[in-house]
Amino acid sequence: MTFQEIPSWRDTSRGTMVRCALWLVAEVGVGEVFTKTELRDAFPETSQIDRRMRDLRDRGWKIATNREDPTLTSSEHRFVEMGAEVWKPGQSKAKTPAAGITATQRREIFEADDYLCRVCGIAAGEVYEGGVETAQLDVARRDVLKPGAKVVVEMVTECRRCRVGGRGGQADLAGILGRLGQMSQIERDHFTQWVVSDRRDFSMMERLWGEYRTLPSESRKAVRAAVRPAER
Repeated sequence: MTFQEIPSWRDTSRGTMVRCALWLVAEVGVGEVFTKTELRDAFPETSQIDRRMRDLRDRGWKIATNREDPTLTSSEHRFVEMGAEVWKPGQSKAKTPAAGITATQRREIFEADDYLCRVCGIAAGEVYEGGVETAQLDVARRDVLKPGAKVVVEMVTECRRCRVGGRGGQADLAGILGRLGQMSQIERDHFTQWVVSDRRDFSMMERLWGEYRTLPSESRKAVRAAVRPAER
């Protein structure tokens, strides 16, 4: 999308929420950080511009705060992903939020997902690694690609950080089933054990590999030297 394809955010004949969306696209850009002051300076005539910006989240826009993105300060936001093109006719209507489901449905979804975020695996009340923030679980809608290239929407448990940050993305059921069919019987039996228990216990070697992958270059060289000592 180019700036020539969207209206000007300075057009005051449009609603404030629409102008805010256009400002994010034209002046900020996906993935970039902006401050509350910059937002308010762009719309000095609107006293509740923060609320109008939050309204965009109900239209599929993903805008992170420091609660979802620890690299941000309390006065910063990150424009993560654009949602509905609200400046186009028929696109500004809010999506039906997951909060509209009944308490019984919400409980059933949590129970089916073992009260775990199905993106990062954190449990409700658990503290995120490297911080003091505790996880809050909610129900989110997830696009699922089914066999036959059909996309359907299913409910899933996500923590607030993953939900607002948009880390879930589209689930590829068709791809998973296809790769499952390519496995050897030994691989399939091993995978089946994980599926039945709905968990995977990592071996010491797998955990060590994960830790090794996080090391800086110089430290990785030291590990390589340790596992492949120079021949004497």
